[in-house]
Amino acid sequence: MLYTRKQKIKFKHCDPAGIVFYPRYFEMINDTVEAWFDEALELSFATIHPDHGVPTGEIQTRFTAPSRLGDVLNISLEIQRIGTASLGLHLEAECEGEARFMTSLTLVYVDAQGKSEPWPDALRARILSDMEKNQ
Repeated sequence: MLYTRKQKIKFKHCDPAGIVFYPRYFEMINDTVEAWFDEALELSFATIHPDHGVPTGEIQTRFTAPSRLGDVLNISLEIQRIGTASLGLHLEAECEGEARFMTSLTLVYVDAQGKSEPWPDALRARILSDMEKNQ
């Protein structure tokens, strides 16, 4: 995978049964995407968001095993494709070699009114560079 970050499962992530409440995984997914933009692409969401955004247009997730309080997930992100205004990503989470979830999502680059527009040339070049590193 192209980019990996660790996520410790905290009490706030868990339901009364002591396992991750599934909507919390979507927060972790977004945290990973945001960290990737910040660290790998060197463009923080705070810089993008005054005039643009990168909302999720589609997401598909498969949960394969529960995560519990104290577990440390390794969440990996890989670029699948880049379109004119969209970006396909694949993320996987594992803990001690056991898969926890897999997700595919599409981000869309939008203006302040939420209308899609092409990726800026400099950002597209950074994304393409990251794609090439993985091949």
